[in-house]
Amino acid sequence: MKWENQLSLHDKTYFFTDLQAVADHYQTSISQLPYSIRILLESVVRHQDEEITLENVKPLILWQAANPQGVVPFKTERVILQDFTGVPAVVDLAAMRDAVVKLGGQATDINPEIPVTLVVDHSVQVDAFGNPTAMQFNTEREFERNAERYQFLKWAQQSFDNFDVVPPETGIIHQVNIESLSPVILEKTIAEKTYLFPDTVQGTDSHTTMINGLGVLGWGVGGIEAEAAILGEASYFPTPEVIGVKFVGQLPAGTTATDLALAVTELLRKEKVVGKFVEFFGPSYHQLSLADRATLANMAPEYGATCGYCPIDEETLKYLETTGRSQEVIDRVAAYAKANHLFYNDQETINYTKEILLDLSQIEPSLAGPKRPQDRIALSQVAQDFEQSISAPVGPKGFGLPADELNKTATIHWQSGKQTTIQTGDLLLAAITSCTNTSNPFVLMTAGLLAKKAVEKGLKVPDYVKTSLAPGSKVVTSYLQSSGLLTYLEQLGFYLVGYGCTTCIGNSGPLDPDVTKAVQDSQLLAASVLSGNRNFEGRIHPLIKANYLASPPLVIAYALAGSVRKDLTKEALGVDNNGHAVYLKDIWPSNEEVSEYVQTYVSRQAFQEAYRHLFDANERWNAIETTSSDCYEWDESSTYIANPPYFETLQESLPTHGQLKDLKVLAKLADSVTTDHISPAGSIGLDSAAGKYLASRNVAYRDFNSFGARRGHHEVMMRGTFGNIRLQNQLVPEINGGYTKYQPTQEVMTIYEAAMKYQQAGQNCIVLAGKDYGMGSSRDWAAKGTQLLGVKVVLAESFERIHRSNLVMMGVIPLEYVDNQTATSLGLTGEESFTIDFPENPQINQLLTVTAQKENQAPIQFQAKLRFDSPADIRYWQHDGILPMMIRKKITQRKAAKA
Repeated sequence: MKWENQLSLHDKTYFFTDLQAVADHYQTSISQLPYSIRILLESVVRHQDEEITLENVKPLILWQAANPQGVVPFKTERVILQDFTGVPAVVDLAAMRDAVVKLGGQATDINPEIPVTLVVDHSVQVDAFGNPTAMQFNTEREFERNAERYQFLKWAQQSFDNFDVVPPETGIIHQVNIESLSPVILEKTIAEKTYLFPDTVQGTDSHTTMINGLGVLGWGVGGIEAEAAILGEASYFPTPEVIGVKFVGQLPAGTTATDLALAVTELLRKEKVVGKFVEFFGPSYHQLSLADRATLANMAPEYGATCGYCPIDEETLKYLETTGRSQEVIDRVAAYAKANHLFYNDQETINYTKEILLDLSQIEPSLAGPKRPQDRIALSQVAQDFEQSISAPVGPKGFGLPADELNKTATIHWQSGKQTTIQTGDLLLAAITSCTNTSNPFVLMTAGLLAKKAVEKGLKVPDYVKTSLAPGSKVVTSYLQSSGLLTYLEQLGFYLVGYGCTTCIGNSGPLDPDVTKAVQDSQLLAASVLSGNRNFEGRIHPLIKANYLASPPLVIAYALAGSVRKDLTKEALGVDNNGHAVYLKDIWPSNEEVSEYVQTYVSRQAFQEAYRHLFDANERWNAIETTSSDCYEWDESSTYIANPPYFETLQESLPTHGQLKDLKVLAKLADSVTTDHISPAGSIGLDSAAGKYLASRNVAYRDFNSFGARRGHHEVMMRGTFGNIRLQNQLVPEINGGYTKYQPTQEVMTIYEAAMKYQQAGQNCIVLAGKDYGMGSSRDWAAKGTQLLGVKVVLAESFERIHRSNLVMMGVIPLEYVDNQTATSLGLTGEESFTIDFPENPQINQLLTVTAQKENQAPIQFQAKLRFDSPADIRYWQHDGILPMMIRKKITQRKAAKA
């Protein structure tokens, strides 16, 4: 191995790729490189082969901060999946086994070449809440609803090498990853020599970035890209810029890591860090606990960066010790990181693309909303901001309603005979949920102590507020129980509902039927507050339009207040047992009090106990029976798992590509259309295209489950693509939701119906979009559904990194307007037919001529940039996508081995 060195530890010799030796060879210094670039460099050097060469090393070791050059061919060391995105990825792998066999290979040619862990954490829904049996009920329903999916995953666990499943009722993927799965530094024996190298992770959840808080470089990818990584393919991306965020000062009393994360999100969104790496450093970096760093790293998708990297230091080692890692692991991390220039050294002057200063002393308690995580609002301004949003124009900060909407009320007629009047802005849902905050003992202890003080004052949560506690791991329950704080949370209604993402991904479950009827009858604009990281329109609950992100203690505070229209810095939360007003400041615990609880009750033993039986603790999971065949036995009657059609016409030879002529516009969309708008998510409506399909298969409405649970079935998912109730297709401006105008007849119909009509007529489609198209979660179905609907091209002002990559990997061509042109500036209405002058041998970022022709009008001709960003993108296009390419590669490898 080139540039090899060695170190001795515990009487054992380890070998490693020496970054200093690489720097010496190129006559440069390692000390000015960002730590995240050093990790990329180590990976590229170590993985050199026929495709990864010294040409890929040079742009990294000679990294140009102001203008990075080249493309990084990155091979991750691990892949982590969650069940929503993991099931379709495993479905594809199973389908690829069938395809390989069909072309003369063996099923086992398709096997993970690196460790893969799937964590089942996205399927539990909050059906029951507010009582001691809520979790038991919810998990029983989870297993009932998902029996087919879990049986399929059990088959995968038995049939694939290097594939483990963490069963339900364990924890959230990112928290399990950071608390247990990652050793930070990996070891591997090759030719009787043991090598050390950094753990790196790609995951099918965009919040995979949380692992960067532990000093492990990782980020979210689409399911398709993850499948390629699983099969040994490198992912390719332009050498990134790295933005350094320098921390100075100290967090004021009364603020939390959530407040810091929301401030960083707001700041970096304004700095436009999409597609860039962010790295944290500075005099106050050491003051941040690892849980605080994890909170910051987790929110990278919200501030738009590929990752928010936190270099390894003494706090990393301390966290490894606290979370129960062995002394051998801790010593290995320390020795390797120090020997190979990956241990944080505040004496080094890193050369960042841009340096941003953030004074921690200026952070204040905040929320974000009502529709986006980057729209931070100081706690003192939330009530005013909400009231202004009512009549503000429709958009991220506005609902476009008359001002008197603020005076609207609704009456809840409870089955008990009692009546309650609620009004605009009242809180219907308060959820302590999500990996972002439930990994942080400080904020959860703060929430527990605040609940304790509230109960002791006699405060209560109004009956109309749905409350829930969904921790990220069993460790949380352990320290809340041992500290005696769980009982106070429960007395306010925050009973344990399950270990999973729940509310943050739309699995918030139904509101009380009486509340539902009151809101539906009056069309009341109600609110939710959750400790998650996502609050896009239509995501949290279909009946709740204003959704706010907040720290766990503020979730409780707003639950007590019952409305987002109260200024919690000035107005009382309620009255105590003596009728005296109680304010938030009266029950907010001091930092010293919280720290004492954390130090006393968050123990190494709790972590070790929680993770001792990570893979086999769930008896329901252990009892699932399945086949052990190499190829999956598809059940044609299943509405959860189906063999996808991607490989039906696959041949060993490369396909021929037809011309891009007469493309019809399936949808014309504005800025900031997210993968939540594109990819099916949340509940399945009875009258939706997907709902009608399930009904036709004799599935009862109560068993529809969610789109996330049905991601393994393409017929359901196709019908839900572009089906979000908040989608605004400009072809039908008078209607919200997944509708379009079928151009030949001018009929208005669902996007799915129009797409099928176009396909029956042999007509291909195009989507027109604005800025940041595809921002949001790394949802593979946003690309898969687009492809299956017959969309050949997406023309946008700009793309989110993951979604652009996913489109290319599914054979969909991403084009970008140039010279500040837009659909509006060019006069495009979406009623045109599009022809694209596409070359036989496309080049990276080539300018193409696009002609838009509307009947009886002069054609509109303009240039657009082909967003093929690397040679790999061109290869994917040549093969009609990355999955067919991987199958052909496996067949070629088998033939070469025989020869």
